Amino acid sequence: MHTAITIDALKVLDAIVRKGSFAGAAGELFRVPSAISYTVQKLEEDLNVTLFDRSGHRAVLTPAGRYLLEEGRTLLKAADNLAHSTRQVAQGWETRLRIGFNSLLPAECLFPAIKDFCALGIPVDVQITEEVFAGAWDALQSRRVDLIVGADDISKPAGDFTSHILGKMDFVFAVSPDHSLANADEPLSEDDICRFPAAVAADTSRSLPVGHAGIFRRQRTLTGANIEHKIALQKAGLGVGWLPRCRVKELLLSGQLIEKQVCEPRAPITLQAARHADDKGKALTWFWHRLTNDSAVTDWLETERPGTG
Repeated sequence: MHTAITIDALKVLDAIVRKGSFAGAAGELFRVPSAISYTVQKLEEDLNVTLFDRSGHRAVLTPAGRYLLEEGRTLLKAADNLAHSTRQVAQGWETRLRIGFNSLLPAECLFPAIKDFCALGIPVDVQITEEVFAGAWDALQSRRVDLIVGADDISKPAGDFTSHILGKMDFVFAVSPDHSLANADEPLSEDDICRFPAAVAADTSRSLPVGHAGIFRRQRTLTGANIEHKIALQKAGLGVGWLPRCRVKELLLSGQLIEKQVCEPRAPITLQAARHADDKGKALTWFWHRLTNDSAVTDWLETERPGTG
């Protein structure tokens, strides 16, 4: 379908306004002034509008001309971005990389790597998304993300994935100092715990079976969106449950949460980084090598385990 508005015509219009004259635009675009005038006249004829008011000493944009230029500059920028992105893809760089992280880990674990990548000056858009429990593997399997950091070893689905163990995460059963269980005799039994709602984080999985670790079948639940919400609920005394020790270390030290021994301790889980084995993008490869050997991630795991930190 033919359209009167071309990228070339928009470049001419933009150059005229920036340079202040048809002659200035001709010099910038390495054309003769008559070619600039022809392009504008042809555009006006095709659109059946007047783009410049030529009644004065200088041609001035009409309201229609200003509107076309404002919107046209958006198209010019999009065209430049498209050309650049095409060259990136040809060189093996993605235009965007999506990194998912398990809510058990803080987003700050990723920041040093992202900072170093941005310093390379490669215009790849980096997007990070938070996933909960089986949602980490689900996001990778469905390709909502290109790389997942902190996927557990319990809900891994079948598929051709490359994975790397990051470390183990320990859990602590914690309650608010104002909670009824704070002064209860230890170890706590299932009957003791089931009297109170379990604070849980909503699993973000869309297709894989959702997780329910550490919750008794007859226990009521109080659900938040992520681990931060779960911690806040327990800190407020509204629920009880297991929390990553590395995420609540300071709260335990300050007494804002109290660790309680239970009859059936929760075993540590292994967390790993994972990606699709056949994905070979340069940005993905860069982040894979960096994050699988990044102390900003592993320090939250191994160094915070009892007896290691």
